[in-house]
Amino acid sequence: MDEIIAETGMSSSSVYRYFASKDELIDAAAEESLSIAAQVLGELTQRTPVPGPRATLAALVDGLQRQQGAPGYDLTKIAISAWGEALRRPQMHAQAYRFYSETHSALMELAQRWRKERIIAASADPATVADLLVTIMPGMLVMNHLYELADADSLADGMELFATADRSDAR
Repeated sequence: MDEIIAETGMSSSSVYRYFASKDELIDAAAEESLSIAAQVLGELTQRTPVPGPRATLAALVDGLQRQQGAPGYDLTKIAISAWGEALRRPQMHAQAYRFYSETHSALMELAQRWRKERIIAASADPATVADLLVTIMPGMLVMNHLYELADADSLADGMELFATADRSDAR
């Protein structure tokens, strides 16, 4: 907390007025980070016509870039730190679980609409499509910091190529 107080330039009493502990501060920062992704998904599920997978990936990449905000205030780093906290603290784990459950539901809703509008195969399982996308999202955060984040078109092309690969090659 001393480092945080020094960084903000606020008095300790001002910081403690809003956050009683470091855990409360981390919880609030994680909530802010997660809310941007939830907002992006909420907007996508409300659009008519439904944005396809490529547009959905583009919106997720754009949302990720918006989380980076001003220099020194990168919500994506906070999200990554929150994953570690979720392994340590049950309250943070519950918050992360709730977020990913809601994210999965929103992605499944999009996949159901894609299937209905024949954007994806009629045989596609919306839950499986949502599984894939919700699993890719943390990877996007990590690659953004540790390597190079692929753009939405490259991700969509890769998923399409992977999905249409000859199944006999799997053996």
